[in-house]
Amino acid sequence: MQLVKVGLCAFGMSGKVFHAPFLKEHPGFFLSAVVERNNEESRIKYPESTLYRSVEDMLQSDVDVVVVNTPVQTHYEYAKMALNAGKNVIVEKPFTINVAEAQELVELANEKKLFLSVYQNRRFDRDYLQVQKIISEGNLGNIKEVEIRFDRFRTDPSGKDHKEDPAKPGSGTLHDLGAHLIDQAVQLFGVPEKLFADVFSMKGDAFANDYFEILLYYKNNLRVRLKSSVFSKEAHYAYTIHGDKGSFLQERTDEQENELVAGAIPVFAEDWTKPLTENDGILNYLNENAEPERVLTKSEPGNYMNYYQQIYEHIVFEEPLPSPGAEVIINMKLIEAAEESSKKGQVITFNDKNL
Repeated sequence: MQLVKVGLCAFGMSGKVFHAPFLKEHPGFFLSAVVERNNEESRIKYPESTLYRSVEDMLQSDVDVVVVNTPVQTHYEYAKMALNAGKNVIVEKPFTINVAEAQELVELANEKKLFLSVYQNRRFDRDYLQVQKIISEGNLGNIKEVEIRFDRFRTDPSGKDHKEDPAKPGSGTLHDLGAHLIDQAVQLFGVPEKLFADVFSMKGDAFANDYFEILLYYKNNLRVRLKSSVFSKEAHYAYTIHGDKGSFLQERTDEQENELVAGAIPVFAEDWTKPLTENDGILNYLNENAEPERVLTKSEPGNYMNYYQQIYEHIVFEEPLPSPGAEVIINMKLIEAAEESSKKGQVITFNDKNL
């Protein structure tokens, strides 16, 4: 099996939870390099990797792929540096802080004939995969109204300036969780015709936005609402979908992040998360006999390993690249449009000039 050498630009939560465990357990990857500017935590679990004190030094090594998993404010700088060093790049979401940076990186990757992928791991959540499945089966008929939520109850400051300081571009929930919800809306329904958004900080002006509501206008009278709040103690359904033949309600039940934080080891080529003990969805629709039918559903496990499997298949077998930068640019355009809409209090219309 061809071995692909990978380097991590940081070893914070993202590196420890979302990347290193999968690179360690996938037989086609070798976690060759880790950047830790001050600590040496990676030496314990990944002693076979080489420790570097800077991204610049790591880029002098023979890694094939660089994972840019640093704060979003540095994504553009490090991704550009890696591409110029001849390395393929995986960038954590959000892709960049703005569209211009994203476009420049995509153009540079094309010029260098290297791949550039954005780590949209929530495409591999069990709840989102279940929504995809239900919609594709067609039991809901023509979809008319959708709400996708990602709520938390985090009323106290986290102390992470790169996420909460309003003076830092790219900070706030819109870039953080919005990058997931917007990506899922685009994957499910495509690019909207118009957008209206309300984005602000419930904790006050000293903090970056921690609340957003985005209304996406589609053809065929479809409306998709994306919403996130850090003042949501009681859980909502994460996905609410209404069509002209029925409705589907899906809870947010993917536990991969929590299990990884607790020390779970992902397994290659099979499900590794704990199975659900209870149903997590409700499907209420008109069956093939036009009779009402209400079914309690249970989603199948998701697996972030599938992202890296797709990366490996792209490298070795030239299969399609998962979440390529050129595709995720549209997410950045929708994030920028949401910021503009909220600031101006206006509906933003998309056309060939701003898409």
